[in-house]
Amino acid sequence: MATKVLVAASTKPLVLSILSYGENYGYKIIKEVERLSEGELEWTDAMLYPVLSRMEKEGLVQSQWVKTESGRRRKYYRITAAGKERLEEERRQWLNVNQVFIKLWGMGTEGYTPA
Repeated sequence: MATKVLVAASTKPLVLSILSYGENYGYKIIKEVERLSEGELEWTDAMLYPVLSRMEKEGLVQSQWVKTESGRRRKYYRITAAGKERLEEERRQWLNVNQVFIKLWGMGTEGYTPA
């Protein structure tokens, strides 16, 4: 299970990444993160919706209410152009951090050699 700090740090790039594949609604985003992490990341509505609200205020996502076939309304989110730019920056940063861990933990071909 991931720590709260790691979950908090990864929330925005995970949401933006999921939305980069198409619009989605909160519950489905939660379930997709759970599926992709094989249950290691467990998000709740109380955690996700404030993040989505902040991201909307930052202009990273937009939302719209859609009436489903059952007559219920569901709020769908989609990534904006600013959100795509932020995602690229987040992706670069996370890949850089990942490369450092690969070297440190001896998972790469180079391995770690102290300076």
